[in-house]
Amino acid sequence: MTASKTARTPVLVLVTAAICLALCMVLPFLTGQIPEIGSALSPMHIPVLLCGFLCGPAYAAAVGAVAPLLRFALFGMPPIFPTGVAMCFELATYGFLSGWLYRRLPRSRASIYAALIAAMLAGRVVWGAVRAVLSGIGASPFTWAAFLSGAFTSAVPGIIVHIVLIPILVMALERALPWLRTGK
Repeated sequence: MTASKTARTPVLVLVTAAICLALCMVLPFLTGQIPEIGSALSPMHIPVLLCGFLCGPAYAAAVGAVAPLLRFALFGMPPIFPTGVAMCFELATYGFLSGWLYRRLPRSRASIYAALIAAMLAGRVVWGAVRAVLSGIGASPFTWAAFLSGAFTSAVPGIIVHIVLIPILVMALERALPWLRTGK
């Protein structure tokens, strides 16, 4: 069977999601030596967003929710409370919303950007809400200034990388792997 005749199967989608989860474990090592760069570039976000576009909302939400917990269990990073817990909700939102919106919008370059930006904004709002709730449990307060700084100001490099890189990867992968295009 040639690649162009390969059908979209649950096994292909599951393997793609597993690859995205594996990338969530590996990519932070590229920036791990300099934590400031790693937190600014948000390398775990890239595979989760890709998973939304490639595998759909359910798989991507699962990858997003599990990735920070698994990475903490394996490597001790990110710190589980409050960072890791908030990341679980943020990444699950990224994955779910990018996949859900992309499945409902017409397939185009503009749809990729629309789904990506909406998912990133919603994920950051969810991250802030979870951090605010967790600040009531923990000892450190979570202020409006901390939200703006963590979600937007210090995240600008990662936001730029995601907006540039994700659409290019989605378009290239859909061109190279025809079964991805049939994911409506």
